Amino acid sequence: MLKEIQTKMVLNYIDYLTYQKHYSHYTVQNYKDDILEFFDFLERENLDYQSIVYSDLRFFLMYLKEVKKDMNSSIDRKLSSLRGFYQYLANEGIVSSNIFTLISGPKKEKKLPRYFDYSELEMLFNVCDLSSALGQRDRLILEMLYATGVRVGELVSIKVHDINFDNRSILILGKGNKERIIYYGEYCADILKLYLHHGYLSLNHKNSPYLFLNARGEVLTDRGIRYLLDAIIKKTGIQKNISPHMIRHSFATHLLNQGCDLITVQKLLGHESIKATQIYTHVTTDRLKNVYEHSFPRAKIDFKEKE
Repeated sequence: MLKEIQTKMVLNYIDYLTYQKHYSHYTVQNYKDDILEFFDFLERENLDYQSIVYSDLRFFLMYLKEVKKDMNSSIDRKLSSLRGFYQYLANEGIVSSNIFTLISGPKKEKKLPRYFDYSELEMLFNVCDLSSALGQRDRLILEMLYATGVRVGELVSIKVHDINFDNRSILILGKGNKERIIYYGEYCADILKLYLHHGYLSLNHKNSPYLFLNARGEVLTDRGIRYLLDAIIKKTGIQKNISPHMIRHSFATHLLNQGCDLITVQKLLGHESIKATQIYTHVTTDRLKNVYEHSFPRAKIDFKEKE
């Protein structure tokens, strides 16, 4: 009976995240996995989710760290998921308070964002077969991820009527159901035109409003995007893993390296806080060195003057 109640609570919370908070499928699935893992832990330890105390949480942390060998970043995410879940339970009157506010996660490892060099991105672009509908779609996915820096959940939610073809902009529904405008350039515009006039017409036999469709004419999922990106990189000689977020990192990194200011990058990425964008500043070292050497009068010796 208890297990049924817990399952119903989790499902209600998942519905809340999906339909009221408008979280992406990928984020919601992570929340669900984290909560179910915690309930499994409680069951093994014969603990009641409504009466757990601080020491129980410390024991859970020890289990994640020493038994499961989870990384600090993973532990921190799980605590965040459970903190949100228990706040929901407190708001619904199911628990008296959110006990997870009493505990903080371990210090995160400073993990620098991985990104592609521009030459590597060109290799990815050139793999796609533009004579086929799926090849045109895949090329557009790559071009649009790189041209706009959108999250994968935002990408799969794009509808054709969200696109303003005159000024090459797209209305995006981002995190927290917040809208923003993103822009794309000429390369992306050319592939978009090709896809809409050929590949899209072939794939859209169900009259879907969504831009990116699978072979059955249904909207692509974020998991589907990740799967096809894995297939694309295997056709190249690039020895790197690939993810939509890695292309997003590339977008931000390349903008900063070309002199774009941090506030603009923040707005384009849809970050609420500038702190989330500052992680990219480490990769601008090459540009800073180049600017210094070309701008500071005594950065280099002028051998012609010495002669």
